[in-house]
Amino acid sequence: MKETKRNDAPPDAAEEQSFRALRELRRRVKDGTFGEILDDWRWIFTYSKRYRWAIVFYTVLGIVSTTLGLISSLMAKYTLDIIVGQKTSKLWLLFIIMVGSALFSVVFENLLGRISLKIGIRIGNDIRSDVFSKIIDSDWARLNEYQSGDIVNRFNNDTGTVGSNAVSWLPTILISLYRFAATFVVLAHYDLFIAFFSLASAPALMLMSRFVIRKQRYYGQKMREMSSKMMSFEVETFYNLDTIKSFGVTDQYGRKLDDRLEEMKQVSLDYNKFTIHTNVFMSVAGTVVSMTIFGYCLYRLWYGTDFTFGTMTLFLQQSRGLSAAFRSVVGIIPGFLNASVSAHRIRELVELPKEIRLPESRAFAEKAKDGLTLELTDLSFGYDPDKPVVEHAALRAGPGEIVALIGASGEGKTTMIRLLLALVHPGAGSVRIRAADGAELTLNAETRSLISYVPQGNTILSGTIEENLRVGREDATEAEMRAALELACALDFVDKLPNGLRTELGRRGKGLSEGQAQRIAIARAVLRDAPILLLDEATSSLDVATERRVLRNLMTMAPNKTCIVTTHRPSVLNLCTRVYQVTARAVTELDAETSARLAMDF
Repeated sequence: MKETKRNDAPPDAAEEQSFRALRELRRRVKDGTFGEILDDWRWIFTYSKRYRWAIVFYTVLGIVSTTLGLISSLMAKYTLDIIVGQKTSKLWLLFIIMVGSALFSVVFENLLGRISLKIGIRIGNDIRSDVFSKIIDSDWARLNEYQSGDIVNRFNNDTGTVGSNAVSWLPTILISLYRFAATFVVLAHYDLFIAFFSLASAPALMLMSRFVIRKQRYYGQKMREMSSKMMSFEVETFYNLDTIKSFGVTDQYGRKLDDRLEEMKQVSLDYNKFTIHTNVFMSVAGTVVSMTIFGYCLYRLWYGTDFTFGTMTLFLQQSRGLSAAFRSVVGIIPGFLNASVSAHRIRELVELPKEIRLPESRAFAEKAKDGLTLELTDLSFGYDPDKPVVEHAALRAGPGEIVALIGASGEGKTTMIRLLLALVHPGAGSVRIRAADGAELTLNAETRSLISYVPQGNTILSGTIEENLRVGREDATEAEMRAALELACALDFVDKLPNGLRTELGRRGKGLSEGQAQRIAIARAVLRDAPILLLDEATSSLDVATERRVLRNLMTMAPNKTCIVTTHRPSVLNLCTRVYQVTARAVTELDAETSARLAMDF
């Protein structure tokens, strides 16, 4: 059966987990938050119920496997008794039953593992697919409250934990309880004292180990901290490898790595020494209990007339099985809590507010062939309502126009782009598009299909140039891709590459200059062939002549496009229909004279 996913503490820390889980469970009941755990599990079971018959089958197989294991042990007892008593008439039958039940038990156990894995993968994939679609459809501002690394961790690790427990937790309870009850009944049938003493051995071992819990927690936490520090160092180093090389400090970082490895080695060795001591202690404690049972069996065998070697073997074997069954039942609690924590972390993401989508947006797309006009009217917005970024802003951009947004960094240009993309929504005023027939629509998540966007920075993905272009339009022909590259002034250098459109690029466009990467990104946006084009500092790495040529191409080769650019470079302002300056929470339209003066000053 697939094990419930736990933290990276060693197996010896299972008792610690059980104690912590029991304390946590009591705390939850006392403070009234146990209902949250139940809510999390109700959410988990929404996925489990899709596979309820498979889970029932899985549970039945587990019970059958446990039963066959007990039958095999009983047959072994009777076989020994027959051999010792030299009553061999039915030995062959008992031997067949014993071997057959043992083989069936092995088959069923492996079948259980196979079924558990298949169901776990299917549920895990269902959860990941469902969670992924809900995350990407979440409100942009609310989703950005979470770090990307945290989102990835929840999406991968927490969904795996939930997927595993959605399959295994209920069957594990039922199978473990059945195993515990059946083993206890078998032992009690032959000797009630042995049954209760075996039952007491598991909690006794747990109680005896309590003095080591604090140390286990310390070393476990230390190991996790060291692992996290090492991972952070490695990720940061490789991400900034260009900077490290440029400063010539690779040797310095090599020494830093050696220091961290040495520290991790020392902690690992200390932890290993403590684990050895703990194992010795636990083994001695377990041996004491086992020897006590062994001594009692010898006593019964010596003085009793109704006690046999086979019964003694059964007791020694199944007393350990009863202890293991008890631990398995208690060990369910940490998995129960861990799964609820993972489910809660996932639910925090999937229950975020969804993006606003207006149904009439899809019909509006049919009106876009004659171009669209963007209008911001009396718009006010702030990420914090008490700290507005822009107030009472107005802006208009129509087909065949290039409209510029200028201003210092941090004044709100990118925020204006986010408003146009409906990633954020105005606190007051409106952001609308208007078709040639006068129909209007408020911008929402659906209207992004009418927009081609080139963001700041390098947005080239690993893969070929062709694959990067197809992100904009998956079904584009090679002729269409070449036309888009020509418009973006990128076709010349692409044709000179060894494999042209099929040239492989590394992460973040490795193999291209920043200017070339920007032109590929512009071509990708042009290929999308949306009526509105947003360029957010998208020509900042181009030389002035290339920048002006790209913008002229947009005007002449795509005359119905509505183009809005944010820029720090006034050199292109004389190509723009209108220029808006974003500063001090205001969006001000500059007159033609001011725009011309700014362009000449450059």
